[in-house]
Amino acid sequence: MPAPRPLVLIPSYNTGPLVLRTVRQARAAWSPVWVVVDGSTDGSGALLENLARGDPGLRVIRLPANRGKGAAVLEGLRAALAEGFTHALVMDADGQHPADCIPAMLAASRAAPAAMILGDPRFGPEAPLVRLHGRRISNWWARVETLGGGIGDVLFGFRVYPIAPLVGIMRQSRWMRHFDFDPEAAVRLSWLGVPAINRPVPCRYLRPEEGGVSHFHYLRDNLRLTWMHARLVLGMLRRAPRLLRRRRLRRRAAPPAAATPR
Repeated sequence: MPAPRPLVLIPSYNTGPLVLRTVRQARAAWSPVWVVVDGSTDGSGALLENLARGDPGLRVIRLPANRGKGAAVLEGLRAALAEGFTHALVMDADGQHPADCIPAMLAASRAAPAAMILGDPRFGPEAPLVRLHGRRISNWWARVETLGGGIGDVLFGFRVYPIAPLVGIMRQSRWMRHFDFDPEAAVRLSWLGVPAINRPVPCRYLRPEEGGVSHFHYLRDNLRLTWMHARLVLGMLRRAPRLLRRRRLRRRAAPPAAATPR
């Protein structure tokens, strides 16, 4: 693989002034940082462009209409690939993801450039129980869909992706353009043979009075996730022989467990 050249990529939709704090924290940890403003109507695009005028390490890409998280990420990935970047740390704009973990995530990616580095969230007591329950269900399905591919958390969006294989997958699929982006990207990269490395990362749900913003719609997005898992299970069945063979090879290559001293 070419020498890693990573950037931080932040998709943003109507996150208000909170996105400025997120971007400033990300820029304190890394350069460059790119923000894809996904058709926001709250004025945050203009605020970000004003911030970028005085910061050569910050780039803002504005989409004319809201297309969904996955579509915004793909827009940024295509532009990054065209400019020679090899890896992208994708993080949310809403303050849930810790910018101070960016250097460690990218260091892990540098040590294993063929892998995807997945944040494994550590939630505080403020996390909604209904969201945690839904997450456990999606994680269980991801283990089924990859036949134990090693994905720790399929929904957490704080990740480092190798750009070229992810763009290739997304170009071949009409899906992965909305809230289904994070889980389907991890599963399809696992199918492709991209190994998953999980790193524990703290995650905080901000309350509305703290500026917290959520665009998750329980009915619409849960239906979208249900349809996504149905598609991925069918896709797994077609790939099962290859996935099982890969799992056997992985187990044979694993170092033997150390004997327990007596």
